[in-house]
Amino acid sequence: MSDQIRAILKEHGRLAVDVATLADDSDLYQAGMTSHASVNVMLALEGTFDLEFPDRMLRRDVFESISEIRNAIDELSKGR
Repeated sequence: MSDQIRAILKEHGRLAVDVATLADDSDLYQAGMTSHASVNVMLALEGTFDLEFPDRMLRRDVFESISEIRNAIDELSKGR
């Protein structure tokens, strides 16, 4: 799953650094992701993983790192 998240971040995250160089717990906003880019990342994640982020998850900390994104997807996938 991390590889899919990294591919989405590479395409939609508008990061200032190569996503391949980031650790799973690196702060994506410090790496250059903007709030606008995070919305594009969220939409791509929803399409790729066939899920929808509920309002309660539309927070900066949910999209702050690859590990936080993975945790959110895991939580949403278990609810199916």
